[in-house]
Amino acid sequence: MPDTQGRKEPKQFHADVPMASQGFFLRGSGSLDWGMSNRLARIFNPESGRTVMLAIDHGYFQGPTTGLERIDLNILPLAPYADALMLTRGILRTTVPPSCTKAVVLRASGGPSILKELSNEQIAMSLEDAARINASAVAIQVFIGGEFETRSVHNMTRLVDEGLRYGIPVLAVTAVGREMVRDAKYFRLACRICAELGAHFVKTYYVEDGFETVTASCPVPIVMAGGKKLPELDALTMAYRAIQEGAAGVDMGRNIFQSDAPEAMITAVREVVHNDLKPKQALELYRDLKSKRKRKTKTRAKGR
Repeated sequence: MPDTQGRKEPKQFHADVPMASQGFFLRGSGSLDWGMSNRLARIFNPESGRTVMLAIDHGYFQGPTTGLERIDLNILPLAPYADALMLTRGILRTTVPPSCTKAVVLRASGGPSILKELSNEQIAMSLEDAARINASAVAIQVFIGGEFETRSVHNMTRLVDEGLRYGIPVLAVTAVGREMVRDAKYFRLACRICAELGAHFVKTYYVEDGFETVTASCPVPIVMAGGKKLPELDALTMAYRAIQEGAAGVDMGRNIFQSDAPEAMITAVREVVHNDLKPKQALELYRDLKSKRKRKTKTRAKGR
């Protein structure tokens, strides 16, 4: 039995101060369970409401990609600069040390390689395993307009159901077929369908004409896909415009790890996303950091 002698009567109830009801900072996420909201808060910085995701999941359908030949050597040094890593469970378990505390977004769909019809994907992992890994979210490709459109949509909705059971958010990735037009009309359609059917956030491509209508018409956060490798200024400009036009972050891969100075590039991207740094200023930062890196490398080489 506890000793109750000398126990003071509690008095600090502050009955005159109503308890504050704190809303969640992410768009469309105010009604989620605590665990799911907490996982989203690992991915999105609560102060800026934005995220810099580092996409390194390309190998799940195209094998070793330029810059991803050795994840341990090329990518792990970049992890501290990212808010979240988007990758496969195979790479996570084999290559990323458990001491890494960055948010993990797991690729949960797969099947065909670049040699086959990519829209013929299936769910490729269980949410039980995602929970075991301590994933912050899972990602699945959705092929609106693709040959296997209905299957990919149903894959996503099944994953959403499982995600609600385990408290794990689902990222819907809008995939664009080779013959589809990449314009705001298509992305409004694709992103809205994903959100309507339960995706907690959506990854999509930037378009110069009308991207703000894509973000405005989607009731959940949109993360901009980095896409193909661009010159650094073009990539930084694209990220800046996407953020200014309503995106809640970027998920960049090739524009970072295929850069001449990946650490400098991801640092510049972070400043654009979280601090609204203008593209030309971000390019100057990139060049300055790249130059310092070269000087350090030369100094080490001389020391040997």
